[in-house]
Amino acid sequence: MKSHKNRKKNPKAKAVKSEASAFEPSAQEISAVMALISQRRYAEVVVLAQALTSRFPLHEFGWKVLGTMLHSAGKSAEALLPMMIAVILVPDNAEAHNNLGKYFKDVGRFEEAEASCRLAIEIDPEFAEAHNNLGNLLIELKRFDEAAIFCQRALSIKPHEANLHSTQGLMLMNMGRLDEAEASFLKAIKYDSNHYMANNNLGMVTGDLGRFKDDFFKKAIAISPDKDNIYSNRLFYLSMSSAMDAPALFAEHLCFSEQFEAPLMTHWLAHDNDRDPSRSLRIGFVSGDFNGHALATFIEPLLIHLFKYTSLTLHAYANHAVDDEVSDRLKGCFAYWTTVIGLNDDELEAKIRADSIDILIDLSGHTAHNRLLTFARKPAPILASWMGYPGTTGLQAMDYYLTDRFFLPQEPFKDQFTEKLVYLPASAPFMPYEAAPDVNELPALTKGYITFGSFNRLNKLSPAVISVWAKLMLALPTSRLILAAMPESGSGYDTVINWFAEQGIEQDRLIFYPKRSMGVYMTLHNQVDICLDTFPYNGGTTTCHALWMGVPTLTLAGQTPAGRTGTTLLSHAGLEHLIAVNEDDFVKKGLSLANDIEQLAQIRRELRTRFSLSAIGQPELIAKGLEHAFRLMWKRWCDDLPPIMLDVTDTQISTESSALQS
Repeated sequence: MKSHKNRKKNPKAKAVKSEASAFEPSAQEISAVMALISQRRYAEVVVLAQALTSRFPLHEFGWKVLGTMLHSAGKSAEALLPMMIAVILVPDNAEAHNNLGKYFKDVGRFEEAEASCRLAIEIDPEFAEAHNNLGNLLIELKRFDEAAIFCQRALSIKPHEANLHSTQGLMLMNMGRLDEAEASFLKAIKYDSNHYMANNNLGMVTGDLGRFKDDFFKKAIAISPDKDNIYSNRLFYLSMSSAMDAPALFAEHLCFSEQFEAPLMTHWLAHDNDRDPSRSLRIGFVSGDFNGHALATFIEPLLIHLFKYTSLTLHAYANHAVDDEVSDRLKGCFAYWTTVIGLNDDELEAKIRADSIDILIDLSGHTAHNRLLTFARKPAPILASWMGYPGTTGLQAMDYYLTDRFFLPQEPFKDQFTEKLVYLPASAPFMPYEAAPDVNELPALTKGYITFGSFNRLNKLSPAVISVWAKLMLALPTSRLILAAMPESGSGYDTVINWFAEQGIEQDRLIFYPKRSMGVYMTLHNQVDICLDTFPYNGGTTTCHALWMGVPTLTLAGQTPAGRTGTTLLSHAGLEHLIAVNEDDFVKKGLSLANDIEQLAQIRRELRTRFSLSAIGQPELIAKGLEHAFRLMWKRWCDDLPPIMLDVTDTQISTESSALQS
């Protein structure tokens, strides 16, 4: 055998190798990039990847790495081009198509995202992550039956992958199959105890099942303290917890600001908006719910009138994948409509500044699809929060919170807000369901017993709530309780049944209905004499629908904003005598109403008219008050004055107003 030393060199092989090196990075260069990625030195990776795309523009490696790094940095729009180039260079690479699908999804290009994911699956049918990503996309688009197919296929390929179990849990949770969703999330953390999203979702699903476990949220935050959505989810569920008093809940909201807003405050930029106090104002509304969400029943009737004011130009910033017939209606209420789901917070701030928005309104608070981190950047001179969330954002940047005198009286609620309170004629108008059935006669007149009802979500129920309701039912031994809007497939039913059983109420006195269409939902009110409100988080939309159907709601006035919705709605409807001050008073008032059938029947006959004539039923009045409030806010900013409490409760509608078009 000849030694290696004596082997002759092949000049042809050397030439081939040299030619190849001109078109592709060397193994050493690829290893260097991968080493930096493993060390999380991402800024250096981006520099190297950019150099590789310049030196080897026809090789996919640099493009794939550059796209991945930009996406990881939250720059999904910038990540698109390099990943599209990678796909062109390696059209049979399933991973590249799958990544491109993720990036398309992040910027709101959903048809292209779906096509890319499906192509990745076509190239590699055993690519579990592609099945999972397509499932995630379909969940976002609310196509749950289709999502289930791809989630299950992903798990059949990789049954021990935590991320796949987490996605399936998310799908099940959205379908209302809460017990199954919980089981999926528990499997996810079994395979990866540090899966932050599975822990976050367990916090939500245990809350939705009526047995909230804050430890899951705390674990998720410990794993990923940079994820603002976990903090917001936790705040939302803490607002429903009877264990949280007002000071503690407010302090938790301040923690959100300390974590996410404080680092941004030194980077706030000045605003060069024209300081003319009487000029037309550009008003921006930011929401993740400009679609068939409950928010539309409150914001749409107001926008219809607000849009007519020549003193205002309305801009919408829509942050949700679902665009439906409600979205189409709402678009007609804005001069400008921008879908911002693909913009990161810096990009959205830049867009709002480019639009020269004078007053920017948050309609989400700490609910899904919020853009509070954009508000934390102070993108407009004046910021206000409204409607979407019953409580403070906790942000120092947020100047005002829009409310009314029944919802949040100055004492004690001014100390639970970083924002200054602005009092409108009503917190919001309400648009009744157009196809709602007529109000029927009081069911108790024919049945001979009282039927209570609750149309609130399961996550608002608790042993504390059930114990009070049970006392009322025990005092009325023939009474029944309808529990509507329950999850599908019996999720959580046993928990509620056991809570009632512990208080001496047998199951045959409980009637369960899962969530159904609006027509069915509204018709169910024809079986109910009195609705029972939840606490410390009251019903909102549910109480409005009940009042429209002639069904009064018995409520308990809370010490936090979430516990005041019932108070404001009943006060506007002239039913202050149904607002309890404590649990014993709740039972006392409930018995008094239930035992006065004549009064109850009279309320039912009059309630729809009474509700229509209240400020809540007069969106034009609220729009006038809001326009006046905007002008007061703006004049203060023009004069370099800080935000203060404002009260436009007594704003009158003037048909001769020069600001209102005829």
